[in-house]
Amino acid sequence: MSAVAVEPDRTLDVRGLSKTFPVPGASLLHRQTLRAVDDVTFALKQGTVTALVGESGSGKSTVARLISRLYTPTGGSILYRGEDVGAMHGKEELLRYRSRVQMIFQDPFSSLNPAKRVDYHVARPLLIHKIVPRADVPDRVHELLDSVGLVPAQEIAKKYPHELSGGQRQRVAIARALAVEPEVILADEPTSMLDVSIRLGILNLILDLKRGRNIAFLYVTHDLASARYVADDVMVMYAGQIVEHGPTDEVLQRPMHPYTKLLLSAVPNPNAGLHSHRLAPRPKADLAVDLVGCRFAERCPLAVAACVSDPQVLLERRPDHLVRCPITDPST
Repeated sequence: MSAVAVEPDRTLDVRGLSKTFPVPGASLLHRQTLRAVDDVTFALKQGTVTALVGESGSGKSTVARLISRLYTPTGGSILYRGEDVGAMHGKEELLRYRSRVQMIFQDPFSSLNPAKRVDYHVARPLLIHKIVPRADVPDRVHELLDSVGLVPAQEIAKKYPHELSGGQRQRVAIARALAVEPEVILADEPTSMLDVSIRLGILNLILDLKRGRNIAFLYVTHDLASARYVADDVMVMYAGQIVEHGPTDEVLQRPMHPYTKLLLSAVPNPNAGLHSHRLAPRPKADLAVDLVGCRFAERCPLAVAACVSDPQVLLERRPDHLVRCPITDPST
């Protein structure tokens, strides 16, 4: 299989990715499809965290599942180190890819087998991918648990998932992902099921792994505050499309797309009082309808005729700051 030349630090390239699902209940004569992901392009680089933010149903988790090969893309391509992931069909190729690209799921309890102890969950990938000799597996399990802050590791290894807190269970899931020494970790809302008091510990762990292991993270979240804390770059997703992408501080402090401004205006500001100004959105777009222009146009209070009639693409309006919006003014 031929490989495409890419920059050395670009571990994963997503190009024009799309995914459609059939709409339940549609008749055979009038089949409808829902465009969950449409024309998504970005790259994950070593030692960086890229946040994918947006409201529920925007397609964030679908992107992560497409990259992990849990879903098959309808269009576009995913390149790992220049190799087309869609062309990987053999068992050995897929096993190698899945050892390099791991996923952490939103609910740490449902992602663990309640009938198995912690050591089983962490040892399983070590055995499947033959990371260490079988005799060294117990020691390696303890090392992994210790590396994610689960101490004393020997005691934690003997516990069942129900005996752990939510934060501890998520750390077990992270240790399991680290067992195969991945280069990319797809973290799908890893803190949303946790108490606020322990979310910071998981975010700090992600930062430590980014720096210490040079891992590329895709951090999927609806929480702008955690994205600001942990991410180097932010992609804002609406209705299956990336509408804004750039460095975290640039996007969150100087947003250009009306949807990004809408998200930020909804964040509580204790200094603004009860009468803070917020953009007023209109009803959400129907993803089963074929839209030519901007998918946010029907909700956007700033929309003009070109927003509805013309296809919209991501354009660099400021250095490294891309926006999918025809009314964006680079000088603002």
